[in-house]
Amino acid sequence: MPVLFLNSPETFGADTWVQALLMQHLDARFEVHAACTKGTESWRKLSAISRIRLRPTLFSPTLQGKSGKVARALSLVPAMFDLFSLAAYMRKHRIRIVHASDRPRDAITCALLARLAGARALIHVHVKYDSWIASATRWALRRADALVGVSAFVSRSLIDGGYRTERVHTVLNAIDPPVWKADEGQAEVRASLGLPPDAPVVACVSRLFHWKGHRELIRALALVRDRLPGVRLLLVGAEDALAGGPGYGDELKALVQELGLRENVLFLGRCADVARMMVASDVFSLPSFEEPFGLVFAEAMAMRRPVVALDNGGTPEVVENGKTGLLTPAGDIEALAGSLLRFLQDAPLRARMGEEGRRRVEALFAPQQLAQAIGEVYERLLQP
Repeated sequence: MPVLFLNSPETFGADTWVQALLMQHLDARFEVHAACTKGTESWRKLSAISRIRLRPTLFSPTLQGKSGKVARALSLVPAMFDLFSLAAYMRKHRIRIVHASDRPRDAITCALLARLAGARALIHVHVKYDSWIASATRWALRRADALVGVSAFVSRSLIDGGYRTERVHTVLNAIDPPVWKADEGQAEVRASLGLPPDAPVVACVSRLFHWKGHRELIRALALVRDRLPGVRLLLVGAEDALAGGPGYGDELKALVQELGLRENVLFLGRCADVARMMVASDVFSLPSFEEPFGLVFAEAMAMRRPVVALDNGGTPEVVENGKTGLLTPAGDIEALAGSLLRFLQDAPLRARMGEEGRRRVEALFAPQQLAQAIGEVYERLLQP
């Protein structure tokens, strides 16, 4: 059963990681093809997966490119030629399913290719469906044969948006648990970051933009600091200029200054080794509003770190409140601070919930479960 995955992004984002895990773990019934831009980070990563047949592809220009309208229009000509060439490739290899993420370029290409090659289109939706979704993406979603939400929360948003229930499927995201392990001890990692060995430490890993709740977390930390003066917060992640707007990082630093938290908050920027930051911490917290799934929650749980987050979006499907973490209502800074304090002051509780979190990840969020569930969706798509 040949399947073609579309991968236009140059960088290897969270949705591309999930897609790569899926490609690796689909069972032997499926022949995996991937269309990707040659020379990109995505191409290099996918090239390392032996079972994938990589097809270099020239995708249309991004809708958010810096080049002008004329330059983008001219670059559409070779991209359209390659689209028809890719459809011919699909017919040659008898590819019956094309699988793409909800990124506009991938979703549109998916819908067009399926029509040109007589295949089924599956679009993997990683965000809540709402009015902000680009009209081009909505066009592609309407023409897809199947929509896969990464959580029941995302799937409900699609159904509420008018998409037929029988076309919407829920398949929870996955990580690769064996990758998430401690290569260094906590004392060594803390020393390298200049942290006191006995400091209570909270880690937060995310792009810096307002929906992720950094402001709320900093305000909660000010309340925690009143009880635990030595507490530290590691803010790991770079500013997202598109989502957060320019200067959002400066806004957070100004808030830290205003609350007198300069000694308590470390802005660490983008970090390739997230597991190392987890090792340095006692607790993981990301009070993001209506998080669609939250792969980083699963990663923290795999590292045996209890999670403090909000009780909305897809988060409760990942973090089991009272067992692998504590979930608080949105906007309740005191409740958020109380949950952080509860973990920071109770090492046995942290250890117990951390172990439960690791077990939950291995049971529900391993790539084998993801691949099996997606394989079942493929089979349903191809039924007469």
